[in-house]
Amino acid sequence: MNPPELARRVIRLEIEELERLHQRIGAAFTTSIEMLQKCLEQRGKIIVCGVGKSGNIGRKLAATLNSTGATTVCLDVGDALHGDLGVIDEGDLAILLSYSGETTELLDLLPHLKRLSLPLVAITGVSTSTLARHADCVLDVAVTKEACPLNLAPTASTTTMLVLCDALAMVLLEARGFQQADFARLHPGGSLGRALLTRVADVMRHGDQVAIISPQTTVQEALQAMTRARSGAAIVQEKDGGLAGVFTHGDFVRAFQKDHAISAHPVSQYMTPRPVSIQADKLAAEVLSTLQTNRVDDIVVIDSAGRPVGLVDTQDLTRLRLV
Repeated sequence: MNPPELARRVIRLEIEELERLHQRIGAAFTTSIEMLQKCLEQRGKIIVCGVGKSGNIGRKLAATLNSTGATTVCLDVGDALHGDLGVIDEGDLAILLSYSGETTELLDLLPHLKRLSLPLVAITGVSTSTLARHADCVLDVAVTKEACPLNLAPTASTTTMLVLCDALAMVLLEARGFQQADFARLHPGGSLGRALLTRVADVMRHGDQVAIISPQTTVQEALQAMTRARSGAAIVQEKDGGLAGVFTHGDFVRAFQKDHAISAHPVSQYMTPRPVSIQADKLAAEVLSTLQTNRVDDIVVIDSAGRPVGLVDTQDLTRLRLV
């Protein structure tokens, strides 16, 4: 037995089934998005039902939809038949998950959902199943083979169903125009929430924490200013208040290696002109992406007129638990 090779076989089989799913996406998927969007626009909610492994994936779908602003209830089939149907209102829509499309508990629920006139989206691997025949829209997640060596344990089929559910949630998100600010409002806790709710102005260094110098300032004076501010960079500012550049400890090291007698030279000879900058009213999350994209340690913060007002250091983000 070669465990790594067996593992690669499982992954390869599941990738092949996902490729088949990728090729099948078409009109039915578009219809399902239109149905979901209409439901939410009418202030309805999405009811998700599934049993067993499909139920687990349904709970993941419900969690993803809720986290992206689409009100969703994961309804336990057994409880639904004993009073929990009261959670359903006019204008709601049901997503039913069953690979076989013949899950007894789910089929027992079907007449009651029909009586309540709920539009039904079926996610199933058998397009001719009872569930599929009673649905208004059918999303096909059929696989040719499970990744299980006995072709018994749900593996490729559950992966395919999970990926389709993710596609539903993400396309619906885009169709509704859901933005980063909306996501922040729904995720106030943890580092993600802090990064999305916090503005650059809230985390930047300012006042005595920032070394602000002129292009004529000598390298020695710039280093002294950076030491006082306990910062690894100094903002170089023009007479009119505009941003001329930034002089970092890295700039000094590179220049000093070439010429040890630079202390009396103006920083304008060694600074980085047109440095990476960000506006103070932007979300702190944008600082993270800017740092990663430009591979810098310091970002100059500017106001709406382009004047420097502060500095963000990567160490600040760690201290504030934003990364």
